[in-house]
Formats: sequence, C-alpha cells, structure tokens
Amino acid sequence: MNLFFIFKSVRPRQWLKNLAVFTSIIFTGQLFNQDLVITSIKVFLIFCAISSANYLFNDVMDANKDRKHPFKKYRPIASGAISRPAALSLSFGLLVVGIMGSLTINSTFLAIALVFALLSYSYTLFFKHFAVIDILVIAMAYFLRVYAGEAATGFHLSIWLSLAVFSLSLFLAIGKRRAELTLIQNYPGTNPKETRSTLGHYSEKLLDTYTAMFANSTWIAYTFYTFLERPPISKWSYRTYILDTFPPDRKWLMATIPFVLFGIMRYMQLIYEGQGESPEKILTSDLPLMSTVISWALVAILIIYIIGG
Repeated sequence: MNLFFIFKSVRPRQWLKNLAVFTSIIFTGQLFNQDLVITSIKVFLIFCAISSANYLFNDVMDANKDRKHPFKKYRPIASGAISRPAALSLSFGLLVVGIMGSLTINSTFLAIALVFALLSYSYTLFFKHFAVIDILVIAMAYFLRVYAGEAATGFHLSIWLSLAVFSLSLFLAIGKRRAELTLIQNYPGTNPKETRSTLGHYSEKLLDTYTAMFANSTWIAYTFYTFLERPPISKWSYRTYILDTFPPDRKWLMATIPFVLFGIMRYMQLIYEGQGESPEKILTSDLPLMSTVISWALVAILIIYIIGG
C-alpha cells in the first residue's frame, strides 16, 4: 500500500478533535503539571488510534455511497487506491493498539475508550442511518473526548463548562449536517439519500432551528461559566512573579466571551455557505476562525495562569 494513501485514509486532520482531551488540565490549572501533560498526550494518541480505526472501517462500509459523492469519491478506499481487506486489517490493528494503550492509563479511562470505540463503530453500522440519533451520537463522541481527559487526569471541569462543551458538540454536529445538505444541493443531479440516507429526513428549516438553538446554548452556558466560576488557583501559576497587583476575584474569563461569539457566528456563516461539512477542515483553512480559536485559547491561558491565578 502507498504510505500517502494510508496517511490520507486515517484522516490526520480529524485528530484535531482529540485535542479536546487537554480541556481538563487547561481549565483546572494543571497545564504545567508534567505528569498530567504526559498522560494527556498518551490519551490523545490513544484516541487518534481508535478514531482512525473507525474512519477506515467507515470508508470501507461507505465505499459505494462515497463514489456518488462530489468529494468523497476521491477517498483512497472509494477510489480503489487501498483495497478493502487491507483497510480492514489496518483498522483492526489500530483498534488493538488503542485499546492496549488504554490499559496503561486507568480502569475508568479504559471503560470510556471502550464506549467511544463501541459508539464509533455502532454509528458506522447503525446509528448514522437514523435522523436526529446520528447527530446525538456524533455529539456524544465529541463530548467523550473531553470526559476521557477528565478520567485520565482526575481533574474535573465545572458543570457550566461541561454544558458549554456538550452544546458546542451538538452545534458542530448539526452544522456538519447543514453544510453537507447545502453542498449536495449545490451539485445538480446528486441525490442526498444516495450519499447519506438521513439527509433525506432533514429539511433546511429544521436544521436551521437546531443550529440556532445550540449556538445560543453554547455561548450562554459558556457565559455563565465565566460569570460564576473563578479561574482556578494553580501552583504552576506565574501570577506571583508577574501581575501580583491584579485581584484574583475578578471574572477575567469574561474577556474571552467575544472570541466565543465571533467563533460561533463565523462558523454559522461558513456552514450556510456549504463549507462546514468538516469542522476540522474549516478550522485549519479559514484564517478568521483559526485566528479566533487561537486567540481565545491564548487569552484563556493568560487569565488562568497569570492574571487570574
């Protein structure tokens, strides 16, 4: 097999989703805890292996439908660059590597990794064929990545931030469907049901309503988090050395709200233009959105570890 096609088939761009496992140590003031960082990196690699295993399996199962899709037809398995038996063998190997790696963390993380793998493969085989359920399963997979980071490190997020993360997961999953529907409609002669069966059960109005609902819940839950939660006090904070004059009681995280609002609004603009079928692709290709996410992360870290600590 050609290494380039193998690399393309495991979808490395999708690994950006697995960065969610670092959420726990970042927002609990443990970013500079070397042991937890190493653990989080292991968790990241484990989820990359498990998710890539399912991507390969999904492409094997969807090869016939992908050939009718305007862009997915170029995937290595759909195009015939990688044979189905070879893809299935690689998928099984990555799954075994991921599960074996999970045994080195702890029992709770192992359970979450198994649930994630089961959910991913069940989605490929069953859940993606049922409207609404397919969105909920995708969102749950996003959320499990965050919870896996918690389980591996033992540091838990506040309830408001957890709600914001889950709302964001639903928002991204729905946006993925909305952009896919727009994309298919822009290609005359392409039948939505032939590329994804559930698209025939979603109307633009319904997906617009879902998108607006979870866009609102995301920024509202995040706003409550910034209002109601103090930045964590971390022994790795540099506050003492740099900005000791800033009072730690202030809700400095409120300064990150504009970034969240702009990010949501920009993403909505892109999905209505038919560009949000792959959130991770948008994040790495759209300069305004990428700049907003990076700025949000830097400001949040500045507040938690310097100003607010």
